Amino acid sequence: MNLPFPIFALVSAGTGGSGAGFEVHLNRSGINSIDLPREKVSVEPGSGLRLVFSNRGAPIHITVTTSNAGMYTDFFHENMYVVDESVLLIPVRKDSEVGFFDLEIISGYGVMKTMMRVNVAHVPAPRPPAIQEEFPLQPVAHGRPHLLMVMMGVALILYSIWLYTKSEFLNIASFIILIVGALYTWYLQQ
Repeated sequence: MNLPFPIFALVSAGTGGSGAGFEVHLNRSGINSIDLPREKVSVEPGSGLRLVFSNRGAPIHITVTTSNAGMYTDFFHENMYVVDESVLLIPVRKDSEVGFFDLEIISGYGVMKTMMRVNVAHVPAPRPPAIQEEFPLQPVAHGRPHLLMVMMGVALILYSIWLYTKSEFLNIASFIILIVGALYTWYLQQ
């Protein structure tokens, strides 16, 4: 469906949620910066390319233009003022052949400029995610008890005996054993 230009501009410049589409981040890594999506931008013939511009800083003026998309879409040029989030919908004709076109995104009245390649192809259906083996929530004990656990047990026994006998030697010995066990475990990891 080809919309007249004024209606197309109203649809494309509106704000919207972050639903399906490709997200372009503005002002995220610096003033007037443009961070493109990491994945390949692909669109099927007969559908629309939905670009979600998410602004992470001060309001910004961007220009989206293309010079080689005449075979795929009627879109040519769009000026947008992005405060928080704006959505641009670029319709792709049904009779489009497989190929690509480039979108040029300019921010801050020409301060930054980047190029995004849009592939027009039949997008394969997404594969179901592979089921990964779930790991147990609690670690499973293997072999002998860890030296730190043994030293903690000995320190607890000495401290418990100290509570009844009030012998200062047992109190000091329990804390020394506990500290030695912690230091041993710490240096064993390095």
